[in-house]
Amino acid sequence: MALNSPISDCMNLRILGSIALRYFWLYTRHPVRIIELVFWPFVQLLVWGFLTKYLQSEGSGNFPETITYLIGAIILWDALFRSQQGVSISFLEDVWTRNLLNIFAAPVRITEYVGAMFLVGLCRVVFTGVILALIAIVAYQFNLFNLELALVPFYLNLLLFGWALGLVSVSLILRFGHGAESLGWAIPFMVQPFSAVFYPVSALPGWLQPVAHALPSTHVFEGMRQVIEFGTFPMSQMSCALTTNILFLGASLWLLHGMLTSARRKGFLVKVTSS
Repeated sequence: MALNSPISDCMNLRILGSIALRYFWLYTRHPVRIIELVFWPFVQLLVWGFLTKYLQSEGSGNFPETITYLIGAIILWDALFRSQQGVSISFLEDVWTRNLLNIFAAPVRITEYVGAMFLVGLCRVVFTGVILALIAIVAYQFNLFNLELALVPFYLNLLLFGWALGLVSVSLILRFGHGAESLGWAIPFMVQPFSAVFYPVSALPGWLQPVAHALPSTHVFEGMRQVIEFGTFPMSQMSCALTTNILFLGASLWLLHGMLTSARRKGFLVKVTSS
């Protein structure tokens, strides 16, 4: 008798891979989706980068360091955003194609479905991250890989937080239906002002700083500035980011489980998938 591994007890990797392949197939079927992955971060990188270079040429101050902070922040922020989009947009694809009921009627565990969305988010992060890093080298002589080993915990923590925000988006859509679909895009921007993406936490009002410190993303961007300015690994920031990520991811999984259970019991799945 074959022994089951702990992973196979909670999910079937073949089913997970099949669900993920369906999402990837949608990108090959509609190439415009691939363009969308690159277009908006590319535009942001150009606009903010050239604006900072203009200010550098017109004024005084430590602008070379500022443009380094800004370009790094744009690239890292896109990692969080793409991770969240990988979850929320994958779910919305099933809503728009009315495939959601088919998935939950099939012998698919929630862990397999969520795992497939996580995988899509990871692939989106890698795809856009590599392209933006290359553009930054060519346009601004900024090499993201100069952050060296710090890149690994930076991306890991942003990936985890993006997944958590994506699950929150899915949960709210399950609860409120089509009227909440815009949250699939909006939720990351609700936390952006408090994440110290383009400015340090000290720039925030004192009463908002505890809110900022409660977000994993804040510690990543504060850590990025520490690496750029001092060249030291931000161990305390990464420890805080990982701890808060565990809490956020656990809470988002609990929320998704509760909303999905409620949607099944009250018939919201039919409401969500109906036009």
